Amino acid sequence: MEHTKRLTMGAILTALALALSYMERFFPLQLLIPLPGVKLGLANLVTVFALYFLTVREAGMILILRCALGSLFSTGVTAFLFSIGGGILALLVMAALKRCKGLSLYGISMAGAAAHNIGQLSVAALVLGSSYVWAYLPFLLLVSLATGAITGTVAAYGFRGLLGAGLRMR
Repeated sequence: MEHTKRLTMGAILTALALALSYMERFFPLQLLIPLPGVKLGLANLVTVFALYFLTVREAGMILILRCALGSLFSTGVTAFLFSIGGGILALLVMAALKRCKGLSLYGISMAGAAAHNIGQLSVAALVLGSSYVWAYLPFLLLVSLATGAITGTVAAYGFRGLLGAGLRMR
């Protein structure tokens, strides 16, 4: 029964991540922050949740499925490369930082947002064959502090409700 529950949870979280990723397109963040490609990272809420309530492996599978299905449904192969590059680096950084005592969910989320941007720029440098994309990094890192803090705040409030309902963190 445990396997079935975990599989079901993974499927639900993948669907939720896809929905959040799609919904994010309707937030005109470029009006506030006029930088191309800047997003809130709502789908990363699912990655943070999976990291804390499931295994790193399961969180990785949800991330890969979200990126693959998202690119299949709408964004294409190039967007898949950017999503998967940023997502995997963010997951690895957050998983490593989660083991550090005293580091809050906010800090881990902010570090994940920064790592996501670094991963995406790494992919961009490879795809474009240019190191000029790294000039964009300081701006993205500033934005990632804000978006990571927002994601961390939403996750913290959500976690309180889930823990109150009896769900256990790993």
